[in-house]
Amino acid sequence: MRAAKTSADVIVFCGVLFMAETAAIVSPDKKVILPRLDAGCPLADMVTPEALVAKRKSLNEIPVVTYVNSPAAVKALSTVCCTSANSVAVVNRLGAQEVLMVPDRNLAQYTAAQTGKTIHYWNGYCPVHEHLTAEQVLSVKEKHPNAIFMAHPECRPEVLSLADQVLSTSGMLRFAKESKNTTFVVGTEEGILHPLQRENPHKTFYEASETMICQDMKRISLTDVLHALEKLEPEIKIPKEVREPAFHAVQKMLDISRSNLLSSTLERS
Repeated sequence: MRAAKTSADVIVFCGVLFMAETAAIVSPDKKVILPRLDAGCPLADMVTPEALVAKRKSLNEIPVVTYVNSPAAVKALSTVCCTSANSVAVVNRLGAQEVLMVPDRNLAQYTAAQTGKTIHYWNGYCPVHEHLTAEQVLSVKEKHPNAIFMAHPECRPEVLSLADQVLSTSGMLRFAKESKNTTFVVGTEEGILHPLQRENPHKTFYEASETMICQDMKRISLTDVLHALEKLEPEIKIPKEVREPAFHAVQKMLDISRSNLLSSTLERS
């Protein structure tokens, strides 16, 4: 959304490929630079357009809800996109009782439990979240019994069952700031610990596991950013035949998010 709204002609995206692709999808008039093309996403790589086409046919073309952690070509074949923060709202807004969610099976199972709808899920997963076990969570909860355990919906169902709060990354940041609790166990990629601590200097945050590190998200260095700014490359370009249908799926998601935000504001007022 920020990429689409900025007046800048160039966007340097310090993330991974699917993020830069999404910025290019919503900002076709801007130059989108990803400093390292090898900054990928194992979860996004677990679904291909060809495999999705075959799966859709086997399920009689039911609506496809695609997590933004996916390739642009997969978004182009989707009914609507979603984030971990709005997957429940997106599925609830679809008229269909039966949908296919790709590529994260854990997010899909969590969404199914929250919506009561039949959700066929792709057998993909984020390695960082998948490798967090219930045993690890129970161990850290035992060490910090007064801490609130916040878990990302990409975690396994048995881990989510132990969570005090199941939240997206943005949801964790918001909840920790608003909560009166002072200690938290964080069940997502360790990079979030920095903004959590920065925004809440008098609160304490513990990792659910020291292994929750995404090497791809750490791949871009300051030197890479400097070279990208000097050369304005590598540029991420999305072909028109992919960008236009992908934009439609992303735009539907953004419209739903804005509608839900407006409804929540009206309810509070």
